[in-house]
Amino acid sequence: MEVESKPHIKFALPVDSEHKATEFSLFSVSAPHMRAFHLSWISFFACFVSSFAAPPLLPIIRDNLNLTSTDIGNAGIASVSGAVFARVAMGTACDLFGPRLASASLILLTAPAVYFTSLASSPISFLLVRFFTGFSLATFVSTQFWMSSMFSAPVVGTANGVAAGWGNLGGGATQLIMPLVFGIIRDIGAVKFTAWRIAFFIPALFQTLAAFSILIFGQDMPDGNFHGLEKSGDKPKDKFSWVFYYGVTNYRGWILALTYGYCFGVELTVDNIIAEYFFDRFNLKLQTAGMIAASFGLANLFSRPAGGFLSDLMAKRFGMRGRIWALWTVQTLGGLLCVVLGQVGSLGASIVVMIAFSVFVQAACGLTFGVVPFVSRRSLGVVSGMTGGGGNVGAVLTQLIFFRGSRYSKETGMTLMGVMMICCTLPLCLIHFPQWGGMFCGPSTKTHATEEDYYLSEWNSNEKDKGFHKASLKFAENSVRERGRKEDSVTRPSDETLPPHV
Repeated sequence: MEVESKPHIKFALPVDSEHKATEFSLFSVSAPHMRAFHLSWISFFACFVSSFAAPPLLPIIRDNLNLTSTDIGNAGIASVSGAVFARVAMGTACDLFGPRLASASLILLTAPAVYFTSLASSPISFLLVRFFTGFSLATFVSTQFWMSSMFSAPVVGTANGVAAGWGNLGGGATQLIMPLVFGIIRDIGAVKFTAWRIAFFIPALFQTLAAFSILIFGQDMPDGNFHGLEKSGDKPKDKFSWVFYYGVTNYRGWILALTYGYCFGVELTVDNIIAEYFFDRFNLKLQTAGMIAASFGLANLFSRPAGGFLSDLMAKRFGMRGRIWALWTVQTLGGLLCVVLGQVGSLGASIVVMIAFSVFVQAACGLTFGVVPFVSRRSLGVVSGMTGGGGNVGAVLTQLIFFRGSRYSKETGMTLMGVMMICCTLPLCLIHFPQWGGMFCGPSTKTHATEEDYYLSEWNSNEKDKGFHKASLKFAENSVRERGRKEDSVTRPSDETLPPHV
């Protein structure tokens, strides 16, 4: 449903009634939609590089700081545990202050921890800098919130998938960047125990520049920034209590948080252990292990975007039910491949299975955030934060149970992690939208089972009298597509009219 925008606002892309883009033009940098896309993925990429800059250099760092396997495991857990609560907080901040300020502020607050990594002198100080650097991974939530605010239902899965996927590339790119930077600094003349410290200034500077770019060039929503829209009266200033309430009381968000814990959580876990795994198990050189490990993260170039695209494609034909079925199928196959990865014993087979596994687990991440934007309109940030935080909880628990200390070998840990993936994907069958249905049940036959009823239920009568619900009403109109082609033709009344196309 494309509509004419306000006379004083012109957009390079076609838009819907909320001025969200109905097309995704990857190679455009036009403001505000595609500019927000590029700022979001580049800044998230920078944070990923910083958060996982240490793992590819661990063979050097552990000798310098006398780290034990338990110290390394604890530091890996610390690097992803900080973002658990930071992601929930980031979601709320996006709902209240907008993704631009929320994202840039967190990036600037965590950048000093990256610089201070060069001063680490003990296992405790190394753990602390990794812990505080990991907070920056909460920018994932602002990335997904920003894309969901800029792109309409037909392309929101694709936009979310590409932005997050290209940001996640940082987890693979840093496996190449850090050993390369370390090697250059060492060849210039620095001893290896000094070279790794100097190398950390590169990701720290990159992260700082990304934050200032967001502040200077970014815009919260198609029509402007939160502060300006609230000041002009075009956007009501929402209350934290209600935003938080409608987010945490929606059970669909909790199920998605659980399943995301075992797709993105698994991805974070593998980012932390894979370089060391290949280095130790197959007696490879540091740079060779880094290149192999990089292929896991670099698959995000196409795998997570493919998941988002698949979500939109399934929705076009089968609606929301298609999105959920695709998520369950892809993540379950990813779990099976993870089990196989733990069983194969040759270098060549391990690499092949790892790459196939990376494609499925990362595509599942993209598919998850094809569903998230539709769980709640009023509390989009909170639900995004809950889901994103679930990814970090999954990473923490997985590393704590399977990859900390010497209780399990890494091969056994990977096998058990795959079993967990399969089990934690099953609750998706419990997700049901009254207006669209779920995996096994169609839309509710009761009254109050329309898009308007679902999204307007988040506003009380007093708020509706003040017009606070108008954005949710527009979102409901644009979400009718989630009925799917077949359901849409059956459930929409024949006399229903749509806004005119232009």
